[in-house]
Amino acid sequence: MEQYDIIIIGAGPGGLTAGIYAGRQGTKNLIIDRDLAGGIGREVPEMENYPGFESISGLELIEKMKAQTIKNCDLHEMEEVTEITKTDDEYRFTVKTTKDNYQSKTIILATGSSHKHLNTKGEEEFKGKGVSYCATCDGFFFAGRDIIMVGGGNSALQEAIYLNNLGANVTLVHRRDEFRAQKHLQDMIKKEGISTILNATVEEIKGEMLVESVILKDTVTNELKEIPTNGVFISVGYIPHTELATQLGVNLDETGHIITDKNQKTNVEYVYAIGDVSAGLKQWVVACGEGAVAATSAFTDIQ
Repeated sequence: MEQYDIIIIGAGPGGLTAGIYAGRQGTKNLIIDRDLAGGIGREVPEMENYPGFESISGLELIEKMKAQTIKNCDLHEMEEVTEITKTDDEYRFTVKTTKDNYQSKTIILATGSSHKHLNTKGEEEFKGKGVSYCATCDGFFFAGRDIIMVGGGNSALQEAIYLNNLGANVTLVHRRDEFRAQKHLQDMIKKEGISTILNATVEEIKGEMLVESVILKDTVTNELKEIPTNGVFISVGYIPHTELATQLGVNLDETGHIITDKNQKTNVEYVYAIGDVSAGLKQWVVACGEGAVAATSAFTDIQ
């Protein structure tokens, strides 16, 4: 069974950064991800707030980070961690995956999150038939067509702008009376002339073989209105992946995120957490910073 000083579970921005810092410290390290490196970061159509780049897509930045990481750390993609158990040995964690078993002195949880669903009628039925959670994955198919974009945060507005630039006819639908996104993105929505419907929720997604319309409910008057559309893109938040953390007895906050201290340490000794799975600001640059801190903390703790 191969042994490591640090095993990082998850190869998003935080996990890749942790791998870079861990490798440069001279420790033996492994990153394991059940998918391709990057996670949902690969779906970001465009970022204008990552230092050093006026504009860059998530996929492009991930590929740059990945190339740098593999010079410093082993990376196993498409390998899912199924169980982590604790032992009394120096290599105190046994990590079981779908392909092999490993031992490590420390664990960094960078397991990320997945898209939250609306849980509305027709959503599951039309997934892949007009319902999507990824504009960069599916937006190309909707050029010149009508789209409902559901959400009011940064991701929703970024994806609405991206879809609009692809030539889609986008309408933003948000359940509150104002967007939560950064002012810069709200200004861009106005500048691009993207239609918005506030104080509205999607009650049903309808169609025959493909999406044909949505039923919107006015949250003020409770009035129902049917709007024709060819697609529904959903960006209403994320659910943290904490299954492995729960196995280890790691404490979560009331929102289901992992609680850490300023050194990214959890309540379980030699277990750290970073990125979207941990409590804090959900930003690419923050995840990278947390990755650097966690790798440094792990290195210090095993000296």
